[in-house]
Amino acid sequence: MTANTIAINQMMDQFDGHHSVWLFGYGSLIYKADFPYLERRPASIAGWTRRFWQGSHDHRGTPEAPGRVVTIIKETGAICHGMAYLITPEVFAHLDHREKNGYLRLAIPITFDDGDVVEGLVYIATPDNTAFLGEASEQEIAAHIARSVGPSGPNSDYLNHLATALRALGRHDQHVFDIERHLAALAPPPSE
Repeated sequence: MTANTIAINQMMDQFDGHHSVWLFGYGSLIYKADFPYLERRPASIAGWTRRFWQGSHDHRGTPEAPGRVVTIIKETGAICHGMAYLITPEVFAHLDHREKNGYLRLAIPITFDDGDVVEGLVYIATPDNTAFLGEASEQEIAAHIARSVGPSGPNSDYLNHLATALRALGRHDQHVFDIERHLAALAPPPSE
């Protein structure tokens, strides 16, 4: 599958006719809501785990040197925490462009912190997209992130903002925090 998914996402019609749709964010959508929304609530999805396995050719890297960003991978028993946004269908044009580098819309049950469950959607980068980088150790991912930069800035900013946002939500993500720890160890000590 091509990395540019705009046209594929525009064909998704599951929510046609809806005045609003819940969108689940598990990466930069937690901390960077650069779109209008009607409501914002902490939420989670079951059976999925967050992983830095997707390449970023357009935001945190380049086509020649992609950065690493998160996608979600199926994992029995896992819970992925993030932020849900109630949006209008007009927002999809912006989101489809923002998430065009390999991400597809997927309908999914979203659980709010109060236990309510709604059918919503999430953008997911699957292993069959050409930007998918796949599994690596947290140390290898940290080294990759340390050397990556793209039009949206250093890849390390993405990781650090995500780790900070998860802590603000009171959520622990071992994968993210291990990469953050390895990245910090790569940084030169501050000069005195």
